[in-house]
Amino acid sequence: MPELNNQDNTEIFEKLVELVKKLRSPEGCPWDREQTGESLKPHLIEEAHEVLEALDSDNPQDLCEELGDLLFQILFHSEIASENNDFDIYDVCRRIHRKMVLRHPHVFGDANFSTSEELLKNWEMLKTREKENSGQKTDPSASLLDGLPPSLPALHVARLISAKAAGTGFDWPDLDGIKEKLSEEISELEEACLQEDAEKIQEEVGDVLFTVVNIARFLKIDPESALSKANKKFTSRFQAMEKHFLSGSRALSETSPEEMEEVWNEVKKSR
Repeated sequence: MPELNNQDNTEIFEKLVELVKKLRSPEGCPWDREQTGESLKPHLIEEAHEVLEALDSDNPQDLCEELGDLLFQILFHSEIASENNDFDIYDVCRRIHRKMVLRHPHVFGDANFSTSEELLKNWEMLKTREKENSGQKTDPSASLLDGLPPSLPALHVARLISAKAAGTGFDWPDLDGIKEKLSEEISELEEACLQEDAEKIQEEVGDVLFTVVNIARFLKIDPESALSKANKKFTSRFQAMEKHFLSGSRALSETSPEEMEEVWNEVKKSR
């Protein structure tokens, strides 16, 4: 089995590209040869989520491995495109290099921005200009919020669309404004609950969540990551509570809400 050492750093990318070509060749792997862009979709999603998990684990070695797996997916998709004479991995690299240079005129040019808000507005303007220069027809009725992949998690979409809107200046002036909005949405949720209107309750819950996402955005916190950490924290505390009662040969179903609350508060002190 061929291995790569530190002396191969200047050639490693080429070697990896050739490895993918080999796997897809008649002398390569039958499974790899059968794959298409469509069949690889689940693997791409899985590898991206494993990168996120590695980031949360704060383990550099895990992150290194998972980034490699994700890179392999990118190379795999690029090789399939190359076989179809669409583009290759070098076209991918050239395009993203050119895009990042053009979108950072304050780094690679003489542009200056006094605030991050000005920078974001310019970023959106440059994206629009790129589409026009590429020959893509501009639909005068198109919205700034069009084009987001429908498969994205709802929390992520909420952050993206609120950030895009904020990039136009449509945003709260400060955090207090969003907090007031949250109080307003909670009051509307309470009213919907009093009315016992299921459809309205769902709508108001969505409004509360959307406002919380905006609070996270304003504080430069990724809501998906924050919720993921909260999930893990709750799971850890709940399992500790379960373990406490099981040590006394009691299941949670055999305990009272008051007992669970007492143990839960004790668990919170250590977790």
